[in-house]
Parts: sequence; C-alpha cells; structure tokens
Amino acid sequence: MASKKYLELQEFSDADLVVELEGIESEYHKMRFDHNVQGLDNPLELRELRRDVARLKTEIRHREIANMTEDQLAKRSKIRARRRRN
Repeated sequence: MASKKYLELQEFSDADLVVELEGIESEYHKMRFDHNVQGLDNPLELRELRRDVARLKTEIRHREIANMTEDQLAKRSKIRARRRRN
C-alpha cells in the first residue's frame, strides 16, 4: 500500500522534486551534525529524513526510466541482465 507521502510526490513536477531533494538532504546533514555534537530530542527524525530522501530519489529515477527511449531501455535491460549473471 502506498504511503500518503509517496502519493504526494507524484503530484510534484520534476524541478520541484529536485529542489525538495536538495532541501531535505541539506536538512538531514545539518540534523546529523547536530545529533553528533549535542544529540537530538528525537533521533528517529533522522530515520524519517533518510526515508524521505529515498522516496524522492525513487520517484526521480522512476520518472527518468519512464522518459527513456526504446533504445535506452534495451541497453538498460542488457546491462541489468549482465549484472544478474555475475
């Protein structure tokens, strides 16, 4: 079942996704630094931000694959098949 956050990301434009990703990544790095220096009241917020970054990257990659041409998809399939053999 898709989470509400994932459904919200589908409504964003490509440029908005990139901007959101940069903002959340910088917030995550700042929060991680603060946690290492003085500790956080709720360290589970780090996990939530990390998951938000993963959600954003997944949606961006999903859109990249959806916009690929047939040749690019065929090349990608060959590369993936080669990786599976090893």
